[in-house]
Amino acid sequence: MAVPAITFASPSVLLALLALPVVVALYALAQRRRRRYVVRFTAVPVLADVLAAGRVPRWRRHLPAALLLAALAALLVALAKPQTTVAVPVEKASVMLVTDASGSMRADDVSPTRLAAAQRAARDFLDKVPEELQVGAVSFSDVPQSVAPPTTDREDVRALVDGLIADGGTAAGDALQAALDALQDAGVGGPNRPPAAIILLSDGATTTGADPVEVAREAGQRRIPIYTVALGTEEGTVPGGLGGSIPVPPDPETLREISEVSAGQAFEAGDADQLAAVYERLGSQLGTKQEEREITAAFAGGALILLLGAAAAGLHVTGRLP
Repeated sequence: MAVPAITFASPSVLLALLALPVVVALYALAQRRRRRYVVRFTAVPVLADVLAAGRVPRWRRHLPAALLLAALAALLVALAKPQTTVAVPVEKASVMLVTDASGSMRADDVSPTRLAAAQRAARDFLDKVPEELQVGAVSFSDVPQSVAPPTTDREDVRALVDGLIADGGTAAGDALQAALDALQDAGVGGPNRPPAAIILLSDGATTTGADPVEVAREAGQRRIPIYTVALGTEEGTVPGGLGGSIPVPPDPETLREISEVSAGQAFEAGDADQLAAVYERLGSQLGTKQEEREITAAFAGGALILLLGAAAAGLHVTGRLP
């Protein structure tokens, strides 16, 4: 797990940390002088204090000063206004899942079948994206079969995904147009509107309906990127007549062109694990945005705790504040 990077709004304040080694040196010098003074002036009260101090472990005698120094360092870091980049949900963003349910999705080169792997990846996508993300869906074969408009209620989308049956040809262009129309009706995508995107999963070339590249060009003009996923391998087949088989290789070239003209991104998935990773990446990419958050309070709170610790240690060890 990557550690979030920390930046500073006022980094020049950190130069003051260079003075801390000087403070440590002065502390060490003061301790050395104190020991010489105790040896030279052996008054009874002072000697008693020395004997009492001798029964305390050395590290404990220096603990209050160490905590005080750490508190000073934390306070200086807080004054530099530290901030880190965090992922926050994109307000009112919408994503349409456009899933191929043509007959070629019965191929089992992606275990257990292309369609089953796509369904599982879509369910995981719905489970993991932020609740604020609006998700809709379109399934298609010869024609767009079902359309669920984008919403934060996942039930209609889950029902659509669970009901997919592989059969028929591939009308990717018509399905993309149905997704664009659903986003248009929802009032998202385009200038001065909440952001929107489409994820198109398909495993073969378009066989009927509108040209998907031209529809993708329209999506690009509306500032709705299309992220394409080419599912399957060159070895994929489905049963044919007379006990034979029909090759059903994916069409990554067309899908790549669809993503390019719409300012999206193209992916290829040859197995279920790759497909799951693509969907997880897209869920994070489309459902959240990176935002700078100031974490000064965390360092200031740490400095306060260290100060209290230094005070408690000083009272316990020497009977006075450090």
